[in-house]
Amino acid sequence: MSIKTFFKDFFHLFYPSYCCGCGTTLVNGENIICLQCLQNLPLTRFHLQKNNMVEKTLMGRIPYQRATAFCYFQKGSIIQHAIHQLKYKGNREVGVILGELMGQSLMDSPDFADIDIIIPIPIHPKKQAKRGYNQSEMICLGVQKSMHKPLDTTSFVRVINTSSQTKKTRYSRWKNVEDIFQVVNPDNLKNKHILLIDDVITTGSTLEAAANCLLKVDNVKISIACLACANH
Repeated sequence: MSIKTFFKDFFHLFYPSYCCGCGTTLVNGENIICLQCLQNLPLTRFHLQKNNMVEKTLMGRIPYQRATAFCYFQKGSIIQHAIHQLKYKGNREVGVILGELMGQSLMDSPDFADIDIIIPIPIHPKKQAKRGYNQSEMICLGVQKSMHKPLDTTSFVRVINTSSQTKKTRYSRWKNVEDIFQVVNPDNLKNKHILLIDDVITTGSTLEAAANCLLKVDNVKISIACLACANH
């Protein structure tokens, strides 16, 4: 046993790590999410299915190339606990790990093979300062690991800090996100196929506003990938 392994085991003996999905103690070889939870992720496999639920949600609202979600967002599910950890408990690593898994799945689909650049849905600087990071950017870091595509976090920004979308009607959500985004470096995005990434899609209002803003750039194509979608 190496000294590094010894101290790692010693540390975990007194300060065990817990799975962000189910709360059980992680064992050697497990990181952030236990193997049991990884095996039980509620996968959608939408990346292999055209006209899937996410694409139907956005149809007629965004001229996308493809749109997908990695998992179903079910109340009390592993993915709900993981995203809660990512957004509200400072656990940015879970976003990277799930993003890496999502990126691996996207690599199985030829429709995502010609992606040029990865962009997260930006959050307002005030919200990012309070949280310490953008949760969608953490997901992007994982996707980037798998897809080996450049990540751009500076060319597309959020300029208006909106109120929470959680309890709003569909129309209120749409009004709440009008004109909240801005492309500040269009030359970086010209002629690119952009993979736009968010954590959870419900009505798609935020994604619609973001994509339509990006589509003002010359000869841009948009595909969308979310970590989870509401299971209607």
